[in-house]
Amino acid sequence: MSIRRRLTEARKQLEAGLKLDGREAALEARLLLQESLNVSHAWLLTHEDDALTDDAARTFEDKLQRRLRGEPVAYILGQREFYGLDLTVSPDTLIPRPDTETLVEAALERIPPNQSCKVLDLGTGTGAIALAIASQRPDAELTAVDFSGKALNIAAGNAKQLNIRNVRFLQSDWFTSLGGETFDIIVSNPPYIAKTDPHLIQGDLRFEPMSALASGSDGLDDIRRIIASAAGHLNQGGWLLLEHGYDQAAAVAELLQQHHFLEIAHKQDLAQITRVSSGQFSC
Repeated sequence: MSIRRRLTEARKQLEAGLKLDGREAALEARLLLQESLNVSHAWLLTHEDDALTDDAARTFEDKLQRRLRGEPVAYILGQREFYGLDLTVSPDTLIPRPDTETLVEAALERIPPNQSCKVLDLGTGTGAIALAIASQRPDAELTAVDFSGKALNIAAGNAKQLNIRNVRFLQSDWFTSLGGETFDIIVSNPPYIAKTDPHLIQGDLRFEPMSALASGSDGLDDIRRIIASAAGHLNQGGWLLLEHGYDQAAAVAELLQQHHFLEIAHKQDLAQITRVSSGQFSC
């Protein structure tokens, strides 16, 4: 069977099995076949009429069946692009999403170029946020923490692969391993989904680590904990920036106000959803 024909069949299977639209299904089929053949998109375009070998067909079929069972493409491929960086991902880490680039943009707005700045990334996972900030602000000093040692190994590996050297990685349950260390900026994309939310047992979320997704009955338990402790780890005039759910901006703003943060602001993602809330620490 030719590459062209197999891609067409795979697209139809993904459309029917996962209810994807034609464009998304075609993209996923192509990415899975590229990975199976270890070739580029350009190679596929110039070899569409080539026949698939038996070994390549079996490898592709295995990956396609994994996807049809609902496993995220990022886990099958073992990587995901985020803020222009190619990151290794695994089932031990949350899959970086475009929405979270809003948090990176909000942080960069607060970090002057070519100046020293201490930045803390809480719950770093793949290291996506810390590495994106570090790549854009090489004079900043990043500290990235995570409770999961497996996630930290992935993050440190991504830093090495990308040759980003201004990030240190530390295993910590939020602030517990930081002692009295203080920072100019604290960023976090913490768990913020309610533990009873039905979406947790649907789609890609079924395969991602629950500890990185769910946080109490209203999704705000970890955000409450972070806000309550953040002042003790911020320098005077420092900023706390948090990603949160589409309907949590008002609740997060109220929590920031309760803990005496000033200049509370919000930033919308590309879909015009309020995705990030921030506040400034003042004694």
